[in-house]
Amino acid sequence: MTVAVTGTSGHLGRLVVDSLLAHGTAPGDVVATARDVAAVADLAERGVVVREADYDRPETVKGALAGVDVLVLVSGSEVGRRVEQHRAVVEAALAAGVSRLVYTSAPRATTSALVLAPEHKATEELLAASGLSTTVLRNNWYTENYVADVLRARETGEIVASVGDGRVASASRADFAEAAAVVALEALRDGAHDARCTSSGETSPGRTTTWRPPPPRSSTGLWRTAG
Repeated sequence: MTVAVTGTSGHLGRLVVDSLLAHGTAPGDVVATARDVAAVADLAERGVVVREADYDRPETVKGALAGVDVLVLVSGSEVGRRVEQHRAVVEAALAAGVSRLVYTSAPRATTSALVLAPEHKATEELLAASGLSTTVLRNNWYTENYVADVLRARETGEIVASVGDGRVASASRADFAEAAAVVALEALRDGAHDARCTSSGETSPGRTTTWRPPPPRSSTGLWRTAG
């Protein structure tokens, strides 16, 4: 049984592969796809099957998914082009006989006002109409997205954001990657992918934080409130 992960030259895709291997999946049962296979040459050295898959070149995706049972589709990063890119992957998965597709979406994608949500909503609708057995993971915000703000605050002593009392529920990319890997492995192990069904879940840490000082794990004296 084989599980494939797309976008493995990116942060999240690479971490999903790492998590699959950490769970004891045989490297030869993991297919890592990337637009530039040279960028994931180290995975090939670890025994992972590396294949080219360029979302903008559907013929490469079809070849990359040959013999794949479960596919983790890491959403593309090119805003404005992702629906058609994802469509190419879904069509390739259907042609290859993929049994279960796991998609990394956005929080509350069908109702959110987030500017990135419409493409995720359209992809979820595409998956629902495809007939593929699908699991949608609506990943919340990456904690790593705050690194630049924290580094800036280290220099200025201030963190500036127009969030008021708004709260966030972020988690690390590694945590979201672990969730995707576990879902994919459970589909392989339990045979749940044989049922033509669609499920979705909001993936978040279950806790929220604010921008008000002192943020969790910040050092004393790092922050001060502006204005």
